[in-house]
Amino acid sequence: MFLKKLSILNYKNIAEARLALADGVNCLIGNNGQGKTNVLDAIYCLSVCRSFNGGGEASLIRHGEQYVMLQAEYERRDATEEVTFSLQRGGRKVVRRGGKEYKRLSQHIGLLPVVMVSPMDIDLIRGAGDERRRLMDMIISQGDKEYLDALIRYNKALEQRNSMLRHEFRDPLLYESVEAIMDATAALVHNRRSQWIERFTPIFMRFYNAIAGEGEKVALSYRSHLNDATLLALLDTSRERDLALGYTSRGVQRDDIELQLDGYSMRRTGSQGQCKTYTIALRLAQYEFLRMNNPTTPILLLDDIFDKLDATRVERIIKVVTESRDFGQIFVTDTNRTHIDTILAGASGNHALWHVEQGVVTPVTTYSGQQR
Repeated sequence: MFLKKLSILNYKNIAEARLALADGVNCLIGNNGQGKTNVLDAIYCLSVCRSFNGGGEASLIRHGEQYVMLQAEYERRDATEEVTFSLQRGGRKVVRRGGKEYKRLSQHIGLLPVVMVSPMDIDLIRGAGDERRRLMDMIISQGDKEYLDALIRYNKALEQRNSMLRHEFRDPLLYESVEAIMDATAALVHNRRSQWIERFTPIFMRFYNAIAGEGEKVALSYRSHLNDATLLALLDTSRERDLALGYTSRGVQRDDIELQLDGYSMRRTGSQGQCKTYTIALRLAQYEFLRMNNPTTPILLLDDIFDKLDATRVERIIKVVTESRDFGQIFVTDTNRTHIDTILAGASGNHALWHVEQGVVTPVTTYSGQQR
């Protein structure tokens, strides 16, 4: 799959932009804060129906405007896919495929797989467990509709139980009906997360070693209350405590991934360069996992990934993403033209380069090569 055409209207600081894209490497260069990341974020939003960096939906709309519109044309499985995303200030998101609006946005997830590598990924290490759960959920749900459905149903039941706890309901029959739904859906979520971490870890280790060399040993492990008991048993024994707290303290909403380097917690021991390498390896492993488990090749978005890395690791990253035939269409942003030129020199296929300044996207030149 590759993105052929992109139209942006009133998205963050971009008033209007129209891009005809290369099927190989697409590079955006410019100073910080000019809108390079917003171009990548628009592509991300078209795939997952939300901004990569979160925030309220109103933040997507350019200041002073009343709506945002994103339009894209993809080539997917030898057919053209047209997708639009629109949002009016104070309204709801609308996503259309081929002109037809989705009834539920979750139906769109997985159609156009995408992976974003961003400086914000440091939150995967430094942040709370919900950052790492979001990573699991994003990867698994893009290739597993059953998992996404179970996760949605679990969260709705969790909201019901938390409301009952806040209102201090004590009727066990009310809890039993909600907890039965939570137990069934949590079992599926836990099972798929366990399978995922087992398959994902060796892929991640391979990418980390490719960037950092063989001198550092990394590991991932899945932490969950359900590793040792069923959710029904956990909820039954914790109900009185949960009533005092006013929320559900046990369940898959508390799951986490333990990130380790040389046997120690990455959060406590990792240097800036090691943390950056760790998060890039996680995202490249995410790409590889999606590529292996999805009939559609993902799009890779690399946002300012070379900052805080030594020259050796920069060189290795460029080698990984440009020399492998496993990567399809790639988007790269950087302030350093040298990095961009190095990437383009080593990449095969068609390439394109844009300059971004104050939200204006201007084509610089197009490099032609062998089609990917």
